[in-house]
Amino acid sequence: MTKPVILTGDRTTGPLHIGHYAGSLSNRLRYQDSHEQFLLLADTQALTNNAHDPEKVRRNVIEVALDYLAVGIDPERTTICLQSHLPALAELSILYLNFVTVARLERNPTIKDEIRARGSG
Repeated sequence: MTKPVILTGDRTTGPLHIGHYAGSLSNRLRYQDSHEQFLLLADTQALTNNAHDPEKVRRNVIEVALDYLAVGIDPERTTICLQSHLPALAELSILYLNFVTVARLERNPTIKDEIRARGSG
């Protein structure tokens, strides 16, 4: 029987904190054996609001990876991957951009919130 698959992760905008542990890391620890788990270090996504300081994002990749290890994430049982090193994700983004219109995207509640938060709309 195959294990259920989990894909989750964190934007590498800074080191993790106790809220991350309570909110998600403790679950990730619990699911290491019962699920096939992939943790994404979302460095490309972190550039969306850190484009002015890509070095910060690079440093935080290491910090977040170390935080994963420090709480007990075992790379033998959980795959830790770096978003910028997965070409398939960029390819999927290109496909997505070709199928979703701006009007449809702007109706998405998450996108609406992001636009408001950035003062773009």
